[in-house]
Amino acid sequence: MFVSIVCDLGGEDSRSAVYALLPQYGFEKVQRACFESARMNEKLLASLKRDLDKITDYYDTIRMYQYPVEGKLAISSLKQNRWKRTLVSAPVPKA
Repeated sequence: MFVSIVCDLGGEDSRSAVYALLPQYGFEKVQRACFESARMNEKLLASLKRDLDKITDYYDTIRMYQYPVEGKLAISSLKQNRWKRTLVSAPVPKA
């Protein structure tokens, strides 16, 4: 699956830790705070989320865009130490 991660990190310690972790999972930095990988699977992604939980704090925000997940776009957000996920479907064409 394709995964894009956008980071808004509250401090230098978090930034250094996250920016060092993401390449270990095969992510490439494509912009200042954006990383991408086209070789991610569900098991590896779950492991990455656990590792991100360990190195981030309450003030850090991370947003992941994953495609495909059940044929949809998944948007996962880590904010205030909690993960939330939303699945987005393509609009249904009107008949």
